Amino acid sequence: MSSIRQQKIEAVIQAELATFFQRQAGEICLGAMVSVTVVRVTSDLSLARVYLSIFAGPDKKEVLESVQANRGKIRLEVGKRLKNLRKIPDLVFHIDDSLDYANKIDELLKK
Repeated sequence: MSSIRQQKIEAVIQAELATFFQRQAGEICLGAMVSVTVVRVTSDLSLARVYLSIFAGPDKKEVLESVQANRGKIRLEVGKRLKNLRKIPDLVFHIDDSLDYANKIDELLKK
């Protein structure tokens, strides 16, 4: 269970990443619509796991590879916006497949 401070940092990072991906959709996201669904920060605030939903664009794996290749640039931009944090956590990106999983369960239940 995360502390209140972790939850606040997660929310701020999620909001900043969402605006960043909105602005950089053509370049980094290869034209796909990327939304940040969940951010989980470790207790020592050194690592942030970011879960992304990827819609309407090239293959999800291609977009994820592009985002991971630009991880340093993304962290730098988030760091510029969050000047009150002493240390910006390293960002690790994952595809959030919870919507796909929910659709699969729904289809199984309809059978």
